[in-house]
Amino acid sequence: MRQFVQNNSLLSMHLIVILLGFTGVLGKLIHTSSDVLVWYRMLFALLFIAVYLYFTIGFKIKKVDFIKIFGVGLVVAAHWLFSFESIKISNVSMAVVCMGTSSLFSTFLEPIILKRKVILREFILGLVVLLAIGVAMNAESTYIMGFVYGIIAAFLATIFTIYNGIYISKVEAEKITFIEMLAGLMMISVYFLFKQDFSISSLKISTNDVIYLIVLGGLCTSFAFVVSVEVMKKLSAYNVIMAVNLEPIYSILLALIIFGDSESMNLSFYVGSLIIIAAVFIDGYLKNKALK
Repeated sequence: MRQFVQNNSLLSMHLIVILLGFTGVLGKLIHTSSDVLVWYRMLFALLFIAVYLYFTIGFKIKKVDFIKIFGVGLVVAAHWLFSFESIKISNVSMAVVCMGTSSLFSTFLEPIILKRKVILREFILGLVVLLAIGVAMNAESTYIMGFVYGIIAAFLATIFTIYNGIYISKVEAEKITFIEMLAGLMMISVYFLFKQDFSISSLKISTNDVIYLIVLGGLCTSFAFVVSVEVMKKLSAYNVIMAVNLEPIYSILLALIIFGDSESMNLSFYVGSLIIIAAVFIDGYLKNKALK
């Protein structure tokens, strides 16, 4: 498989982005609550990555790196909780479009965390995204909380993405994923212990949900991550950025095909969504041009 991925890097990357786009659809298909869903997703992803590490590079890591990455894993878990809750109380289309606001948050968070200057281009595109959110939010007032949760999820995603970018130069990506899945699983388990209406029976799920969760944790999380790391050995940053930017488009198209009318929104939503996606594409193009 490794040889196939390396020889067909661009095709493999787009297939992975389709899998990532399918994540939102699975979140809608799985009928259990968001916290139970994320618990199982992290459990299955942890098991798959553990098997992968056991037969490849092993688990050895410095204690200080483990602690730092463990903290990032708590943010990853919170991100997924808000993201799937956004999907469940609104729809897939709205949740994935909210993720486009990550570019807005990175404009302000990267200078703070990485201690660099604010880039004017990113600031302007961030304002464009903010205006686009305003346009899209006119779509359905009943989905306002879906927007709120989706934007919180995007904010958290920006934080853990920045920190993962810092640690990737020190620790293998597979180990980072393993530690973050472990941290998130432990965090949600502790949350269950203090949740008043929680019992072991709350973890009981249907056969269909088990199948969907194995696909979500195995294919859409562990497998997708390992392959996406592998293709980066062959593809340029621009190729990867452009492919990943297609994720909201794939998600919306898949959701429309599978769920039909429940995913249909009015014109203002699609206008705002197109502006957000266009801003992300422009940002990726300008960043690649600047690197060259």
